[in-house]
Amino acid sequence: MGLSTVVSKPNQRTWWKDAVIYQIWPASFKDSNADGLGDIQGIIDSLDHICSLGVDAIWLSPIFESPQVDLGYDISNYESIHEPYGTISDVETLIRECHNRGLRVLFDLVINHTSNQHAWFKESRSSNSNDKRDWYIWRPAKYEDGQRRPPNNWQSFFGGSAWAWDDTRQEYYLHLFAENQPDVNWNCQELRTAIYQSAIVFWLDKGIDGFRIDAMGVWSKDQSFPDAPETDPSAPFNHQPQTLEILHEINTILSRYGDIMTVGEFGSLDDTSIALKYVGARENRVGMGFQFESACIGYSLSSFDVKPFTLVDFKKPFAKWQQFITGTDGWTTMFLENHDVARSVSRFASDHPNFRVAAAKMLAMMHVTATGTLFLYQGQEIGMTNIPAHWPIEEYKDISTQRYWSSMTTTTTTSGSETNQISGRRKLAMANILKVARDHSRTPVQWNNSAHAGFTTSPNGPWMRVNDNYVDINVSQQNRDMDSVLCYWRKLIALRREYIDLFAHGAFRYVNEGNSEIMSYVKTFDKQSALVVLNFTAMERVYEVPENFRTMHLLETNYSDMRESILQPFECRLYDSIKMTILPHEPTNAYELDSPEHSSDSYCTTFTMIYVA
Repeated sequence: MGLSTVVSKPNQRTWWKDAVIYQIWPASFKDSNADGLGDIQGIIDSLDHICSLGVDAIWLSPIFESPQVDLGYDISNYESIHEPYGTISDVETLIRECHNRGLRVLFDLVINHTSNQHAWFKESRSSNSNDKRDWYIWRPAKYEDGQRRPPNNWQSFFGGSAWAWDDTRQEYYLHLFAENQPDVNWNCQELRTAIYQSAIVFWLDKGIDGFRIDAMGVWSKDQSFPDAPETDPSAPFNHQPQTLEILHEINTILSRYGDIMTVGEFGSLDDTSIALKYVGARENRVGMGFQFESACIGYSLSSFDVKPFTLVDFKKPFAKWQQFITGTDGWTTMFLENHDVARSVSRFASDHPNFRVAAAKMLAMMHVTATGTLFLYQGQEIGMTNIPAHWPIEEYKDISTQRYWSSMTTTTTTSGSETNQISGRRKLAMANILKVARDHSRTPVQWNNSAHAGFTTSPNGPWMRVNDNYVDINVSQQNRDMDSVLCYWRKLIALRREYIDLFAHGAFRYVNEGNSEIMSYVKTFDKQSALVVLNFTAMERVYEVPENFRTMHLLETNYSDMRESILQPFECRLYDSIKMTILPHEPTNAYELDSPEHSSDSYCTTFTMIYVA
């Protein structure tokens, strides 16, 4: 079982509400055996780095057996590990080593679909009389003018029809993602039982502490399979009532194992009343959800059609989900990076060398003072950036990126006008890819300035190219630099822990919401209050603390030479109503790296916060 044995109740203070979760993309985290691919042992070897951040749990993106068409989100066996990552025994060791350090372990729960190489699908497609014939969603073809057509107009999130023809069964099967990822049929009770046992109970019995739930909003489909309206292409399979029923069944299973954490993807959901049906404590379905209105502002995960946005545009959804818990029994999350979105410093601030450090620290301040459970993605703690603009498209590995590029650049003619059109589409496609491709978050973690950033010693190099800026941005260098982004994250996470009521649970309201350059807000909890000021520009800005906040004390800023009435580029400030003293102390042995390549590194000072009476 997990570490906790308390069943969650409405409005109860649970461990995961106060937690900071560190997400790991296994392929790109750390390679321990020189094959160019990250692995479980690499994670085990790096646990001291993770612990040094002050986080409470790790979340592993899929590590299960997979053909890797969608880089692990096409699972062919829930009870086996992708061979290059390691073995079941390695995972058991990881769970044990994490628990020994006080870290909880979360896995990805990917059960909207499986791989087409899963034994279940192979049986299902073998014949329409097989026992598993209804474990996936099969439908006969439509015929128009003698031509075979899919059952309806549903579109895949990766482009094209969501239906694929199978010659053996002589029917179409549904795949909301790639053709290699057939959707399972939740109307089949045998399928439900099998998934619960194989994907959930199997791992809970090994001691994991929770799940991130993939694509939870699209599990159930309208069984009349109507054409989707052009105005809402996902309407027939988005947030159907049956999905809530399934999540309740899953939560019933989880409750037998104690206070298991769950966080699910809301997808493009912007309606908080629907969100509350998922995450309201009294509903007993999901602990919290990821909203993508903030992280994906200006585009959607299913489209590369990027539109410009302003800070005022960003403020609106950010506040909506910060205020989501007020007066409700729901819970919320804070993240701007994960495996599906680009690097936050590149997208929301600046990765220019003159501003990158200040900008990454400013975004860190916004994260740690935000309401809800905080999620930190690998490499974010050192301010890793998007892929350089000069990289060719061949360096991009993600299926959605490659399909988008192909759709924008493929031509069947060679006329001059067509050539010019293709050239224009190539420029537009690459401009959008440079902004939001999922590949940006999947480059290998930059550990040091040795070959391949210390990620691998493979003579063939890593599975994906390391960002060129690893010499300037890496863990080893930032461990030795007291003013680094890494040290700042450690300091702020410790600060969040001291102020956990105020930051994670406090009420949120803007000060001067209409300001298009500065984001400032107040957090309040009981008699505590704090003012957060964030300059989102690369320019100096005149700033005066509002009169009713001038009795507050400056607690933290990212500039050592702060100027009272001037906000410097990407400056952040935190003012608090309770004066505190910051006392440095030496790091403990638990935070020392023990690998030979890092043995000479010294961790930056952590901080103890002492209240002054």
